[in-house]
Amino acid sequence: MTETEGARVLVVDDAATVRMYHSRLLLDAGFRVEQAANGLEAVEAALVDPFDLFFVDVNMPRMDGYACVEALRGDTVTTSAPIVMISTEDRPGDAERAYRAGANLYLVKPVDAERLVRVATMLAGGPVEAGER
Repeated sequence: MTETEGARVLVVDDAATVRMYHSRLLLDAGFRVEQAANGLEAVEAALVDPFDLFFVDVNMPRMDGYACVEALRGDTVTTSAPIVMISTEDRPGDAERAYRAGANLYLVKPVDAERLVRVATMLAGGPVEAGER
């Protein structure tokens, strides 16, 4: 059993293929993964049963990623869980806006599979394999 096994991760993205791809990578690495199609679903799921880590897209219907992160940071149940925002947006200021909303990290799509798992492992408290950076 790995140190990340059992860590609950919520993958939030309106694109089903992205949710499934990121979820599969994280499941294969030993995480327990759930999915949400928008920020509103993510906040509702987190209030029912807290998560250890969130991967949140920026552009989504009903509640975008920035509003989702702000809502998660505003609730005492979810305020301390790490949040990684992942987006195709790579303009000056996009990452800064994510950090102001409360994100711990901002990644630009497409995210390398190894990097996604490495980030999840580091933020969920697990060790990074020797030789990885």
